[in-house]
Order: sequence, then C-alpha cells, then structure tokens
Amino acid sequence: MGCLYSYLYALALIGSLTTAVHCLAHHSHHSHKKHKVALFVFGDSLFDPGNNNYINTTTNFQANFPPYGESYFKHPTGRFSNGRLIPDFIAQFAKLPLIPAYFQADHRGFINGVNFASAGAGSLVETLSGFVIDLKTQLGYFKKVAQQLKKKLGGKESKTLISNAVYMFSIGSNDYAFRFSTNSTILNSYTRQKYVEMVIGNLTTVIKDIYEEGGRKFVILSVGALGCSPSGRAQNLQQTNSSGCLKELNDWAKKHNKALPKKLSKLEKTLQGFKYSYFELFTAATNVIDNPSKNGFKETKTACCGSGPFRGLVSCGGKRGELKEYELCKNVGDYLFFDNGHPTEKSNLMSARLLWNGAHNLVQPYNVKSFFEFV
Repeated sequence: MGCLYSYLYALALIGSLTTAVHCLAHHSHHSHKKHKVALFVFGDSLFDPGNNNYINTTTNFQANFPPYGESYFKHPTGRFSNGRLIPDFIAQFAKLPLIPAYFQADHRGFINGVNFASAGAGSLVETLSGFVIDLKTQLGYFKKVAQQLKKKLGGKESKTLISNAVYMFSIGSNDYAFRFSTNSTILNSYTRQKYVEMVIGNLTTVIKDIYEEGGRKFVILSVGALGCSPSGRAQNLQQTNSSGCLKELNDWAKKHNKALPKKLSKLEKTLQGFKYSYFELFTAATNVIDNPSKNGFKETKTACCGSGPFRGLVSCGGKRGELKEYELCKNVGDYLFFDNGHPTEKSNLMSARLLWNGAHNLVQPYNVKSFFEFV
C-alpha cells in the first residue's frame, strides 16, 4: 500500500598561474550555477526506487521480481510499478539523471540528490517496525549524506547545494492502512485526532531537522484515496458486500489531509525562507477514478496485476505469501493501478505533471517547477 546516474562536476584548471587564479575566482563566483538543483526523496512505496532490495524484509515490501518494472526498465528494479515513479519523472523534468536509491548510490551520485524512500515506511517508527526504513532512519541517512557532501565539496559549496535542493515526501499512508488492516492495538489506543497529530508531528519534526541542516524547499504529498485502491475495494466488498471505496480508510486519509496543509502553513510563518509545495493526491486520484476516459484511462478500479476481487489481493508476481497465482492485464496503459495499491507508470506521470505545473487547487502554494527554476 501506498501506502518510487549522476555525474561529478570537476573543474580542470589549465594554463598559467594567472589563468588558474582567474578560473578559480570565476568558478567560485559561479559555482552555484554549475550544479543543477539536487533532489532528495523520502517516503514509502510510492517513492521507493529499490532501497528495500537491500534490507532484511519480506517480499510483501519488495518489488524486485517480474512483472514489476516490465514497461520501462524491462526488468524489476524494486519500484512498485510497471515503470517509473513520481520522483523519476520530477528528476526528468528538472533535467537531472534518475535519483539513485540510497543503498545504490556511489558518492558521486550525491551531488544530484539521493532517494531514501522505503516501501511500507511510515511516519511513526512503530509502523511495520523491523521490516522497513522508517522516516526517522531515512533522516539519519540524509544527515550522513550531508556530512559526506561537506567533505567532498567543502562547507560553502555543500551549504549552497543543500539550501538550493528540493526535498520530496510521500509518507503517512502506511501509518493508516496497515494499522487499519491489522486492527492494531496502537491505533486503537489513541483517538483519531491524536493519532493523526502524531503522524503529522513526526513528519514535521523531520522537515524541521532538514531545515536546520539548511534545506528550504519541501514538496509534500497528501495521503491518497486509500479506500479506493483495488485493495480497499476488495476489503470493502468483504466487509459490506459493496464494491465502492472503503469509507473508513478514506476518512483517515481525509483527516490527515485536512490537518497537514494547516501545519505546513504554520511552518512557513515560523521558519524563515521555508517554502513548500503541497500536492492534493487524494483529489487528483478521485478525479481520475470518477472520470476515467476524460483522463485517458479505461480501468480505475481493478488493478492490472493481482488476483481476487478488483485484483485487490497482494499477489502480483506470485511471490507473496500463499498466493502464487495472479492475473496480468494485456494493456497496462488502460489502468490507473498496477497492483493492489500502487499506480501504473502512466498514473505516476500524470501525478508528476500536476506536481510540476498543475492547477492551484491541486498543488499549492508553489508548484515544483518553480523550486528548480529560482536558484
């Protein structure tokens, strides 16, 4: 559930001492122009490019087997999709190379950014603890990268890179979805209000920590329409005999999405230079689900890959639990969902375009394009 390589710029200084000094002066004056704006990515399976391939977890939280990755990469990469994820497209629009997974990145890769996301990760450390890289641990990895950048580039240049960089987050879905599906005692021991406050509180603590490190531009996705995923519909069918969206799960998402923008707006008022772009993924997704053909899709309820009602069981690839059999659609381009809870590449491209330069009712107060333009 959703709750997705680079080059080292070197300057060769040739010629007489005078030329070298001139070049150095020229370089230091323009050094911030030499690098593109870096992209650092945090979150869950919507953004994980394969970090979970490298940790000790179960296949429920991995996508390193076919048919994942079949459309674009022609092999599984660990991305929960048939192709690219939202951060992959944002990097493409920003003319960056694909941002590498933290566990795949060599140190040269850090200059364009790093992706720390982990499928199954939550904002709360307790969410799927022991199986995923939680948000707090992802922050720890970022701090290590910041130190390495400082060693590599020196204080001044690494500071420029970190303050110009864009920081993207997709987190929260698993805090609600997996707790809900396992009827967690932790979930039940708090009021809804308190639980949502904890999820958002942990996210904003991480954002503030990155701000302290020098980060200024933040991109945050709302929680999606969890109850309208094939998995949500399958659960709803089981519980109520209705094929609609699972209302209770959507209610959690709505509560989160109502509180989060208010919190971000508060941060903007209290943290000097803090800028954010908030993407209403819930609304964007429900717009497509309600009007498939208008948005270029034929099927927005059933997954391309899976089994059971709406192909909503966790079975894509036949390597999860008892379910070895699964169905695979013929034309993935018709589908909004690739598996029981994750979008197709086409769907990710649509979200990335909206994030980049979409209507103000879906992405505000800034679009992501502006974060890469003004350095």
